[in-house]
Amino acid sequence: MVLYKLEDFDPNYRDTFGDEIKGYDVYADRKDEKIGSVKNILVDESGHFRYLVVDTGFWIFGKQVLLPVGRSSIDHNARRIYALGFTKEQAENLPEFNDSLRVDYDYEERVRGVYRTPTTEQRLDASPPVEASAPLDPTPAYTAPKSRASSNQPSPAAYNHNTYTYQQEPSLYEMNDRDHQTLKLYEERLIANKNRVKTGEVSIGKHVETETARVSVPVEKERVIVERTTPADAGTIVSPNANVFSEGEVARMEVYEDTADIQKKDFVREEVNVRKEVKHDMVNTSEQIRREELDVDTQGHPVVDKKV
Repeated sequence: MVLYKLEDFDPNYRDTFGDEIKGYDVYADRKDEKIGSVKNILVDESGHFRYLVVDTGFWIFGKQVLLPVGRSSIDHNARRIYALGFTKEQAENLPEFNDSLRVDYDYEERVRGVYRTPTTEQRLDASPPVEASAPLDPTPAYTAPKSRASSNQPSPAAYNHNTYTYQQEPSLYEMNDRDHQTLKLYEERLIANKNRVKTGEVSIGKHVETETARVSVPVEKERVIVERTTPADAGTIVSPNANVFSEGEVARMEVYEDTADIQKKDFVREEVNVRKEVKHDMVNTSEQIRREELDVDTQGHPVVDKKV
């Protein structure tokens, strides 16, 4: 079984899981004593959380150890991890972890062996007195497993390197609902969006209309008037030296007239501009929306710490 650091397995794990568990403080659930912080998370090839890498800080001289996820309880509001039943004796007996270490089956067996073996404190607390009062800590304390002689817990020799699966030890690897329950409250919200819908179309074109146009042009025409009259000296004898008789053309006069010259020319009559204007308006609507509220029912006199 191959284990990966969470960021190596999924570089975008923050988008997948949302809450960043790395950096959470780790507390022993029995004494509410800080024992370190989560430095990293180890996942298997399927992406399931298997171990929390706990840096014990000054508790065990900066030693890093592995905490199976089944032995943890997460409090996101307080940004805490509670190590269920974890003792200093176990921390001292656990093999040290470092980033360059290759986690193989033998190493995991050394880790599992520590958690399988009840500690001195767990053996002493196996039979609490009847008159002992219930703890006020809202985080449930880890209950040590029964001895192998009185339970169905297999002995270490029963595990086989070739057939071992994490499902064989749910007490170590199952993130049970009791210790990892998260209740989400939902509400409905109105999401206002705009959809651009085509409501019409304007097409601009041209066509030619024909009409009859009339125009008046003043013209002039010349005409020749030949007028014959009797001169005042009619009957007077002409001088014998005068050459009065001749034939052929004796006078010429050119005659002109105006003719109408009608032509068609193209002129710009008007100009048309096509544009769009946006009219702003507000659409108001109302809908019934629902929201879940938390109901806390208590019996007796429990201590309930409501954190917002």
